[in-house]
Amino acid sequence: MNEIICPNCKKAFKVDEAGFADIVKQVRDHQFQEELENRLSLAEKEKENAVKLAEANLKNKLQEEIALKDKQLVELKAKIEKELTEKLSHKEAELAKMKAELDNAELKKKLSVTEAIQKIEKERDAFANEVKTKELEKQNEVSSLRQKFTTELQNKEEIIKYKDEEIARVKDLKAKLSTKMIGETLELHCEHEFNKLRATAFPKAYFEKDNDAKTGSKGDYIYKETDDHGNEIISIMFEMKNESDATVTKKRNEDFFKELDKDRTEKKCEFAILVSMLESENELYNSGIVDVSYKYPKMYVVRPQFFIPIITLLRNAAMSSLKYKSELAMVRSQNIDITNFEEKMNKFKEGFARNYDLASRKFHEAIDGIDKTIKELEKTKAALLSSENNLRLANEKTEDLTIKKLTHNNPTMKAKFDELSNEPE
Repeated sequence: MNEIICPNCKKAFKVDEAGFADIVKQVRDHQFQEELENRLSLAEKEKENAVKLAEANLKNKLQEEIALKDKQLVELKAKIEKELTEKLSHKEAELAKMKAELDNAELKKKLSVTEAIQKIEKERDAFANEVKTKELEKQNEVSSLRQKFTTELQNKEEIIKYKDEEIARVKDLKAKLSTKMIGETLELHCEHEFNKLRATAFPKAYFEKDNDAKTGSKGDYIYKETDDHGNEIISIMFEMKNESDATVTKKRNEDFFKELDKDRTEKKCEFAILVSMLESENELYNSGIVDVSYKYPKMYVVRPQFFIPIITLLRNAAMSSLKYKSELAMVRSQNIDITNFEEKMNKFKEGFARNYDLASRKFHEAIDGIDKTIKELEKTKAALLSSENNLRLANEKTEDLTIKKLTHNNPTMKAKFDELSNEPE
């Protein structure tokens, strides 16, 4: 039996061990419940304050995420409450079981109750800390998202502002340029781009404006390049076309193909290239180098950024075929030498045949004269003399025909006869 003094009336009364344990349990349960309610109330107030502050600072884009986080928090709270309830129920059952055991072992009961209470308090504190941690994580995530969206919004605004300024600048520049100035601006751009690389990439190339209008028209620029022996590597006729955005009548690239092909042919250029800013929305011409040789031979259309690449591509392809061009030029030269030799032989044959024909006719006239009349003897004599003279001339030409004269100004045939003369018998 334990003697207990009432704090109000100051009277002493006795209670047995079971009653004392029940009083202790009631006091501890009451204190635990009050502490739990106070902490849950404090956690609820802190959560509401944090949510209100977050809702006041976030923009419309964060509403859905905040609602989602609130939902998750409610679910977490419900889960924690459920777990606490389950654990408390479980602990109460354990305490009830322990109460039955206390009837048989007081020391064991006191120890078990103390351990159970400490464990519950520890779990309660752990759950409370978990609630606070989740709240802090939510606040950090909300703050991070708000900063992220604010930064992205500022970057987008700066980009839009820069693009608007650039568009305004280009429009103002184009508004100040006349149609002729716009075209000349593109020509000067291409010329400057070429001159930047002329000394390193194209040291032997000719790239100048086409000022020859004798045929009635002219291109803008002509590009030519030859090797050390004067053989042409490549030649290109360039035409540059541009227009203002304010131009009412829009031209097409195809409108200039025929005239460009004509200029290429008249100026004896191998390729024709249209450097164009026309049809700016056409995906075909915006895709890169466009081959239009299906309409006009060896013709291409490019945007200004492909001006240097198209020259490089065509030039490299021409350099790879330069060896074959040199061999073709040599063969053509040999064919010319053989033709000259054949012309000399044919000229000799014609002269010999003419003299022989004359001699033959005179001879037959003489024979006919002898047969007709003796009176024609003088005439026949003269004819014979004339025949003899022509035969003499023909013989002299035959004797005068030498290898040296046939091979004069003909190095190919001279080399052939020299080879024959040097061969061993």
